[in-house]
Amino acid sequence: MKGFSIVIICKNEADIIANTLQNLEGITDDIVVYDNGSTDGTIEIVRQHAVHLHQGKWEGFGKTKNKANALAKYDWILSLDADESMDEELKRSLLESDPPSVSIAYEMKFKNFLGNKFLRHGEWGRDDHIRFFNRTAVTWNDAPVHEELLLPVGSSVKKLKGYVLHQTMKDMQDYGDKMTKYAMMNAEKYYQLGKKASWFKIRFAPGFAFIQNYILRLGFLDGHAGYVCARMTAYYTFLKYARLRELTKGVGSSG
Repeated sequence: MKGFSIVIICKNEADIIANTLQNLEGITDDIVVYDNGSTDGTIEIVRQHAVHLHQGKWEGFGKTKNKANALAKYDWILSLDADESMDEELKRSLLESDPPSVSIAYEMKFKNFLGNKFLRHGEWGRDDHIRFFNRTAVTWNDAPVHEELLLPVGSSVKKLKGYVLHQTMKDMQDYGDKMTKYAMMNAEKYYQLGKKASWFKIRFAPGFAFIQNYILRLGFLDGHAGYVCARMTAYYTFLKYARLRELTKGVGSSG
């Protein structure tokens, strides 16, 4: 690969950002970290590494990632989160890759961890995402949460060997905080799209989410961690639809 940039957006990731940046050393001469108002020492930690630090306001995941991508040196972008690193096989795959066209995007497999537990099943098992692409042809949509890449007509997706190593949450407090944050953001997204939450959905969707992830997707095989993940997904689902119902009734609406 002639050259590619690694782009990371972050806020208050002091607990993990140093490990991530150390893991990425020597992969490229252009690592962009776009910080959105950290107050926990993240900025000071980032400045200790050979990266390009930029600071700006939060505009939702999609818009913020596009703004960060525009600051990169190269057109080929590897998009990572602050809690994501790479195994050695994925590093080799990236360095050896030679994309013949900008209309090709690359998907990679994820290994998700809850603490030190590798989650092989449930919601977090068999996880893969497109994260390596050319910014001249591929961009993120403007979604404030659960953003997606917009691939041009006629594009193709190939897989890279190796894994992204994703440290999902450090502890239960962090897990609960993140689930609440994403539930509120996704409820707002649904509200802006005109979606509504029925009585049935609020009461039964959380239970279905638990059954789907703990039983149908074999989350129970991950032991206690699998149970925790299934329960937290059910909790997230309840909060999302309960908040959406509030918004449609004009309770605490930001509009």
